Amino acid sequence: MSAKKIVITLSVVLVVAIIVIASIMKSRSGVTPVATAKVKREELVSIVSGTGQIKPKTYVNVGATAFGRITHLYVKEGDHVKKGQTLAAIESVQPESAVAAQTANISAAKTDYASSQAAIRTAEANLEQAKADLTQKRFDYERYVQLYREKLVSKQDYDAKKGAFDVAVATLAQREASVNQSKAQADSSASKIQQAVANQKANFDTLDKTVARAPFDALVTNVPVREGETMVTGIQNALGSTLMSLADMSVITAEVKVDETDIVNLKLDQPVNVTVDALPGKSFRGHVTEVGDQALLRTTGIATSQSTTGTEEAKDFKVVVTLDEVSPELKPGLSCTAKITTAKIADALSLPIQALVQRDPVIENIYATTKKTTEAATKAAEIKANPVQGVYVVENKDGKPTVRFVPVATGVTGTTEIQVLSGLTQGQEIVIGRFKVLRTLKSGMKVKRDNTPETATETSS
Repeated sequence: MSAKKIVITLSVVLVVAIIVIASIMKSRSGVTPVATAKVKREELVSIVSGTGQIKPKTYVNVGATAFGRITHLYVKEGDHVKKGQTLAAIESVQPESAVAAQTANISAAKTDYASSQAAIRTAEANLEQAKADLTQKRFDYERYVQLYREKLVSKQDYDAKKGAFDVAVATLAQREASVNQSKAQADSSASKIQQAVANQKANFDTLDKTVARAPFDALVTNVPVREGETMVTGIQNALGSTLMSLADMSVITAEVKVDETDIVNLKLDQPVNVTVDALPGKSFRGHVTEVGDQALLRTTGIATSQSTTGTEEAKDFKVVVTLDEVSPELKPGLSCTAKITTAKIADALSLPIQALVQRDPVIENIYATTKKTTEAATKAAEIKANPVQGVYVVENKDGKPTVRFVPVATGVTGTTEIQVLSGLTQGQEIVIGRFKVLRTLKSGMKVKRDNTPETATETSS
C-alpha cells in the first residue's frame, strides 16, 4: 500500500473517531454524575460522646487537725491503705503533757472522793452513837421528871438530867449535820472527778488529732508535704493545711462534659463505653449515674449562673458515668472519652446522613415539570421558599436516570446513618453525593451513577 493511501485511511479513521466522540459527548451533555446508595434496614445505634477524666466516686483531702511539726509520714503517693491505718503523726509534746497532768488530777480527785466516803462512814457512826446516847438521856430525864414530881430528888439533880438530855439532843443534831456535810463533800468530789474525766476526754481528743488515720480503704493520690514541715489548721486548701489526698477506688467514675445539643437525649442508667487515653486498646463498660442540670461555659468551666459576662458561647453539661468494672490500671485524673448509647434500634430503615438536604417541595416540583431551566428558575424565584428535610430519589424516566426530591421524616441518628420514619421504602436508590453536587441538584435533572470515592478536595470545595 502506498503512503498516500495509508494517510487517507488514517484520516478517515480519525474523522470517524471524532464523530463518535462528539456524539457521545452530546448524548452526555446535561447529565450530572452522582454517588448513590440504597435505603436499607440495619441495626442503628445513637451515640453521644463526651470527654473528661477518671475520678473516684469518693475522695477526700486529709487536712491538718493539729498545729505542729510533722514527725512521721507512714505512707507515700501510690500506696493502698486500709480504714483506720495511721498515715502521719504530728509532734504531740503539749497534748501528752496535758493528758499526764489531767491523769494526776483525776487520781487526786478520786483520792478526795475516797476520803469523803470515809468521812461519811465516820459521821454516820458518830450519829448512831449520838442517837443511842440521846435515848439513854431521854430515859434518865423522863425518870427524874417523875421522881421530881414526887419530891424524891432534888431540883439540882433534876436540872442536871434535863441539861444532859438537852446536850444529847444538840449533839444528835450536830452529828446529823456532820453526816450531811460529809455527803455534800463526797458529792463535790464526785463532780470534780466527772469534770476531770470530761477534761481528759478533750485532752485525749487533742492528742488523737496529732495522728492522721485513713477514713476508708483508699489509694494515696497526693502527698504535698514532707517530714519536718509545720502544719497549720483552719485554712482550707492552703499550703501546710493538707497532709494528703485519698481516693476510694472501689467505685470509679468518669466525669465528662457533653455538648448542650446532646444533653436532652441523656438519661440515667444508659450504657456507656469508656476509653482512656493512657490505655489504648482497652475499654470499660459503665452506666450514666448523674446528668447535670447546670450549663457550664466551655472556655472557663464556670456555671452560667455564676458567670458575670453576657457573652454567648458554647456550653457543656457535666455527666457522671459509673464504671461497672474496677481496674488497678485506672488512676484519678486520667483523660477519657465516654460514648453513651442513647438509643438502639435492631431493624431500622436508614439512610446515610449526608444524603439529607433542605429543599422546598413546591419549587422542586416546578423544576421537575418544566422543560426549560430558565423558565423553571423564573417561576421558582417568584415563590417564597419554605424548605423541608428530604432526599433525592433516583428514578428511571424514559429509560434514563433522573432525580426527584422526596420529603423525609427522620428519627434516631447514628454515627453515619439516620433512621427513616416516613417518605421512603427499603431498596429505593437515593443520591448521597457528591457534596458539591447536592448543593445544586434539582428535581428532574438527568444523572449518572458515579460511586468512585470522593476526594478531600471535592468535599471541601
